[in-house]
Amino acid sequence: MVRDLTIVHLSDLHFGGVADLAQIEALESLVPTIEPDVIALSGDLTQRARHGEFQRARALVRQFRDTAPTLVVPGNHDVIWWRSPFSIAGPRAKYEKYRQYFGEELTPTLELPGLFLAGALTAYGVAVGSLTPNLRDLAVKGHLPKSETDRVAKLFARAGNDVFKVIVLHHNIMRGHLSQRMGLARWPEAHRRLVATGADLVLCGHDHQEGADQLDGGLTISTTGTLSTRMRGGRPSVFNLIKVDHQAVHVQFVRWESGAGMFRFSDTHSFAKRHPVALPAAAESRAG
Repeated sequence: MVRDLTIVHLSDLHFGGVADLAQIEALESLVPTIEPDVIALSGDLTQRARHGEFQRARALVRQFRDTAPTLVVPGNHDVIWWRSPFSIAGPRAKYEKYRQYFGEELTPTLELPGLFLAGALTAYGVAVGSLTPNLRDLAVKGHLPKSETDRVAKLFARAGNDVFKVIVLHHNIMRGHLSQRMGLARWPEAHRRLVATGADLVLCGHDHQEGADQLDGGLTISTTGTLSTRMRGGRPSVFNLIKVDHQAVHVQFVRWESGAGMFRFSDTHSFAKRHPVALPAAAESRAG
């Protein structure tokens, strides 16, 4: 049976010139007090994919791993795509620095009692699958190949029915409310294939604005903001706190208050689970 779960969801720290160190230091103090079951970072750890930026991000991830199992996937800012545009020099060159600091696996998995997280790669830089007619999308837009969703679907099928299944990827799945931009090229197809994986929750970032939505009436989407100076519309930075119980997924926004120099727990959005766990007969009787 799926147990109650707590997930800290972070993205777009952008270590480098736009990082907000006051937020990072407050985060380092706050996250252990939340006592999460797992921490997920959905990409853009760096601003320019420089060694010093990766080193600071690695130090943060190592600290998080002292608190809870932590899963990390790359974002478009973490890809040195100019070394191999369209993968002309092979795909490995684009991820050389990321792998140096976070290991060979670009799509890691985490298995815990009642929980399975699967990383999925959407950040390819300048790639055929990410091309759109809009030149602004070049090296920014992501894509989700069928091979990725097929791979994740197989992992989830093996995990069984009594496990809460989470996909962690970088690019925003839903249209940004301020940007009005989708993170993925060919997003309608990506939506259909994400639902078909059997996932219960998708964790993503990229748009620098928080959001909580559902696809197909059951697949919850947590889009977290940035912990940098690049939050959209001059709004406060946000990270997301997800709590899962036997019937619902609750996505809470944790907002930065610059005047107070601290994060405050803010509004919560609750969604019925895609695969709710039936209450025991005694509990059903009491609920009635």
